[in-house]
Amino acid sequence: MAEFKVARVEDLAPGQMKQVQAGATAVLLVRLDDGFHALGALCPHYEAPLAAGALCRDRVVCPWHHATFDARSGVLLEPPGLDGLLVYPVRIDDGEVWVTIPERPPEKVPPGRDPEDERIGVVVGGGCAGAYAVEALRDHGFGGRIVWITGAEAFPPIDRPLLSKGYLSGEASDAWLPLRPPEFYRERAIEIVAQKATALDARRKAVTLEDGTVVEYDTAVIATGAVARPLPVPGAGLAGVFRLRTLADGQALRQAAENAARAVIVGAGFIGMEVAQSLNKRGLAVAVVAPETVPFERILGKEIGTMMQAMHEEAGVRFHLGRTVQRFEGEGRVRRVVLDDGTELAADLVVVGVGVKPATDFVTGVAKAPDGAILVDDTLKAADGLYAAGDLARFSDWRGGGTIRVEHWRVAAQHGRIAGANAAGARQVYRGVPYFWTRQYGVTLHYVGHASAWDEIRIAGSVERRDFIAFFVRQGKVHAVAGMERERELARLEERMRREGLLTLDGLP
Repeated sequence: MAEFKVARVEDLAPGQMKQVQAGATAVLLVRLDDGFHALGALCPHYEAPLAAGALCRDRVVCPWHHATFDARSGVLLEPPGLDGLLVYPVRIDDGEVWVTIPERPPEKVPPGRDPEDERIGVVVGGGCAGAYAVEALRDHGFGGRIVWITGAEAFPPIDRPLLSKGYLSGEASDAWLPLRPPEFYRERAIEIVAQKATALDARRKAVTLEDGTVVEYDTAVIATGAVARPLPVPGAGLAGVFRLRTLADGQALRQAAENAARAVIVGAGFIGMEVAQSLNKRGLAVAVVAPETVPFERILGKEIGTMMQAMHEEAGVRFHLGRTVQRFEGEGRVRRVVLDDGTELAADLVVVGVGVKPATDFVTGVAKAPDGAILVDDTLKAADGLYAAGDLARFSDWRGGGTIRVEHWRVAAQHGRIAGANAAGARQVYRGVPYFWTRQYGVTLHYVGHASAWDEIRIAGSVERRDFIAFFVRQGKVHAVAGMERERELARLEERMRREGLLTLDGLP
């Protein structure tokens, strides 16, 4: 061990934090009412400098993707991170702050199987929510068998937001994608079943696999997410027409892009626009086709949507808005996209992103919404011994009332952690705040909350200069905020939403 002087007491007031250096180790020094605390300085998710984030009471919020940590214990409180922060001993001597750095991090014994526990816990779905659920199930003391039915998802599970961003553009390699190495799950005695579940009967507490095997469970989490909606037009089955949901999709699309010059993106949602950016970065000529007149208008409003469109147009992306696809043409492989006004777009590849639907057709014995989503209570419980998490769950909007279904990676991670904990016997209630991010052309847009409709959008800053916070207001209450270049403010706003629910504009920028 080695001890280092890192600051003087007067360098920080209570409620402040900064990054300091303890020898070769970067440390986040936090001062709370009870004194100083020293933590790892970088977020384990993507090594963002946590000092650039927000200290909200005793919670440290990452500036990049809003992973949240306890400022005293370093415990992970909110994903998308998977691990907590290292904590270092602190000593005050004659007004000086000293931090001790061990020679090596302490070794943790992973929680494993209790051979006397005969229960069976099942997690169905090998994506984000399932990955977080299996960890939480074991971490919260479930000592029985954990059977993880991963289906067609690649194993180990991947950080899927990378597919449409750095992975497709070529900036991120396959090695960046896995959330955990395979041995992580082996060490925790998690049994991997690489089969699809063809039936889940919540009344019988039984899951049927594609080979006919029936697995009966004591407790279970269903986290099969959603499946891409097909585009029902002639030629949709031609080679060169892609969707992007899985690692296999991403690998095939990236390979096709290496020998392509022209791409057409059908759909102007976040995935579609991130794909457009990534293919544009690879040097392809990119055209976007969508029925709306402004990208993102339904989620972000006209002004922000227009700005996002302008970012793409500045990079050379062409838009055909207010248009739909009538057919794809080509001899065995797509070569043209024909629009409803007769326009023909040459294409070496096409990426279709026209929405998803919950992957729940195989589930019986639960209540479902008209879109197929599984209805859950505020603990994410769908039936006795069964919890649902992620894109397929319709859950209580504790802030705005009613129920919502949210297709965000971070929400799936939040759900997976809670559903897995509750399947192990906890009684956690979902009180998170939906959050997503998209990074396009070097600028990140953050969106916190949920607003399916609004009366006005109040903007502080300049959308044109891409430095702003937008408040989505309905009936005098702020249901969501979005912004660029305001990371610390947005992190603080998420924490306020978590504590207070719906905010008013009083006291906001």
